[in-house]
Amino acid sequence: MKRKLYLLSGGLSGFFIVLIMLIILAQIIGRFFGFIVPSAEDFSGYALAASTFFGLAYTFREGGHIRVNLAIQRLPEQLQQPIETVVLAVAFLLLCFASYYCAYMVWESYDFEEVTHGYIPIPLWIPQVPLAVGMIAFTLAVLDSLVENIRGITPHYKKLENEDVAIEMIDDKEGA
Repeated sequence: MKRKLYLLSGGLSGFFIVLIMLIILAQIIGRFFGFIVPSAEDFSGYALAASTFFGLAYTFREGGHIRVNLAIQRLPEQLQQPIETVVLAVAFLLLCFASYYCAYMVWESYDFEEVTHGYIPIPLWIPQVPLAVGMIAFTLAVLDSLVENIRGITPHYKKLENEDVAIEMIDDKEGA
């Protein structure tokens, strides 16, 4: 179930990147034939935000976020897991705060009937929903890793980091 959530999140991120490409392609073709695509820049921006936020959970789970491990790696091994737990707990709390306010922002936009500015005015809550959903998925991904770490299971992103280090070591040995 969790894996499907992360894959769906990553798939939606990819979908919105393809949507950006199609909007830009429509603009290029439109210019060639002498017509414009109304609010193309607006919709591309909304799709970029949606792609970014939907991609957070998947990227975190796959170990794609940039993490600075220099400090943690230099600690004794018995301290690394507790420090990682504290870092994940703080990240989870911050993401809960951000998720709440993203969802609240969507609700306010809906409640006040705000619309976007541009050629095509649409309700503002529509492009804001992917931000809130993506942030909530990211929060769940961090919570999942926090629970794994507390239970003594190596979080999935750390397994992938270790694989990358092992591959780099193999490449270094072959190059020498």
